[in-house]
Amino acid sequence: MPGAFTTKSLDAILQDLQSAKLTLRRALGPVQITLLGIGAIIGAGIFATIGTAAAGDAQRLGAGPGLMLSFVLSAGVCALVALCYAEFASMVPISGSAYTYSYATLGELIAWIIGWDLIIEYAVGNVAVAISWANYFKTLMRGAGVIIPDWLSTDFQTAHKIPGLIESAPHLLGVPLVFNLLAFLIVAAVTVVLLIGIRQSAWFNAGMVILKLAVLGFFIFLGVRYLQVDNWQPFLPNGWQGLASGAAVIFFAYIGFDAVSTVAEEANRPQRDLPLGIIASLVICTVIYIIVAAVFTGMIPFPALTQMLSTQQAEPLTLALEYAHAGGLAVLIVALGSVIAHTAVLFVFQLGQPRIFFSMARDGLLPGVFAKIHPRYRTPWGSTILTGLAVGTAAMFTSLDEMVDLTNIGTLFAFTLVCVGIIILRVRDPERPRPFRAPGGLVLPVLGALGCLGLIYYLPPTSWLRFSAWLNFGAVLYVSYGSTRSRLTGRATEADPARHDARTAGTGAWLGVFGTGLLIAARLADVYRLGGEAPEGWWAENSWWLTVPLLLNLVILYPTVLTRAWRARRSDLPAAERIQAGRALWTAGIMAALTAGYLGLVVGGW
Repeated sequence: MPGAFTTKSLDAILQDLQSAKLTLRRALGPVQITLLGIGAIIGAGIFATIGTAAAGDAQRLGAGPGLMLSFVLSAGVCALVALCYAEFASMVPISGSAYTYSYATLGELIAWIIGWDLIIEYAVGNVAVAISWANYFKTLMRGAGVIIPDWLSTDFQTAHKIPGLIESAPHLLGVPLVFNLLAFLIVAAVTVVLLIGIRQSAWFNAGMVILKLAVLGFFIFLGVRYLQVDNWQPFLPNGWQGLASGAAVIFFAYIGFDAVSTVAEEANRPQRDLPLGIIASLVICTVIYIIVAAVFTGMIPFPALTQMLSTQQAEPLTLALEYAHAGGLAVLIVALGSVIAHTAVLFVFQLGQPRIFFSMARDGLLPGVFAKIHPRYRTPWGSTILTGLAVGTAAMFTSLDEMVDLTNIGTLFAFTLVCVGIIILRVRDPERPRPFRAPGGLVLPVLGALGCLGLIYYLPPTSWLRFSAWLNFGAVLYVSYGSTRSRLTGRATEADPARHDARTAGTGAWLGVFGTGLLIAARLADVYRLGGEAPEGWWAENSWWLTVPLLLNLVILYPTVLTRAWRARRSDLPAAERIQAGRALWTAGIMAALTAGYLGLVVGGW
């Protein structure tokens, strides 16, 4: 009998590819895949988060010159995960990334959560990159003598923090017109390129990668002239905790190598090309990162790094050149490199997210429009357009100062489950051919999972609660939509609909318990990590990450569970299944009452 943890066999996944009327065009070789990975990895992280990782901020310790070791630590974890990804990708040459891998090993429910989780990595991360791109582009234009109005390049929330911006912006019916048009336009442009086709998109990305590496090479070549070894002392100003915290931050600089596996259906020889592309891109980027970190921390002493962040400067590499008085032309070249880097990351992530939606829709967990393939360009046009609209709109109106941490924790969680999936698949199906097999037996995936969890521990407390809220929202969507329409376990797969009601009611009830428990645990972890030293107003600003998910449970999840459990309880199912429905009925009822009571206390000002 199908259930929430029913797995989709690898043979069934491959059969979906073979039986599809329209499949994605195979047009990528190993060089293009490697460049695709480099284009995704080297981007916003090395050009933006390197400063925060080195100096720290109010919620974390800085690594200082030890940032070089932070890159090594983070790269070590990524290498373990990359080998797991490579093994999976060679066995499952189909679009979907960690979503598909989890479907084959951990079951539909976990696969849905992973697919939902990957939205953080691709879509939410891309919103942050688009906003950052707008900042760099505005600086680049200013250097060229073109002034872009602040009200056309700033979201409304950030505008309130800039004196005089709201007052100086044009008004319509008394409402200030403040939005980040630049961020929307770059997302729209990338979306159009992706709609044309994967071959054109891949070569466009290849050109971006070459230009981007040239700019980084220029920074290294010029920066070495101003490097002072004395600036590397003390090497670890905040000890090993600062080093680990820095590794957790700059993990954002490595996000992207997994995006390569999402184009498995478009690789010429996926069993060979995907492992080669993933590992090669990771090794190349790690070497570049360590060199850049050595030059960057050697150009600016640690006290100056701390001051840089206190003035809220968002361009650490250009500031390093300014600190060393390297000249305005050098600063302009690096600013141009930042724009190119961000564009490449936007391209690859906008390429990956629609293909996650494509796979989920093909499995029935999302509406069919997400699985539409353009008859001429053979690209997933429905999911590409919807992703572009969502990311572009969010980038116009949202401030994502803390989205890097949310992106990191979401990605690390997905990577953890990929490592767990390797363990499960080796135990369940040890004889299946593996064109690429990660070395070290079960030790490697275990170390990969533990490494990801270790980096999660060193992320700020706010990211734990927000990620828990995101997972809870995904559980609500699965119970209310995906569990009913799934091709593998949906209502149509059961001869008796009442049996589906009983099964999904039980799953939904326990998801409600799990989601609520996860939210409470994350909130308690926040209290423990902050130790009563939270900044003023922190609790008020973050409380809605707890109350909104609980409200969704109350108005969507529990009514859905209660309705299905009631129908199953009154059916002619065997006694055991009616008892299961009865338990779900009581569980959902009690949880709904407790949730309503808590929300009532919140509304009452408790």
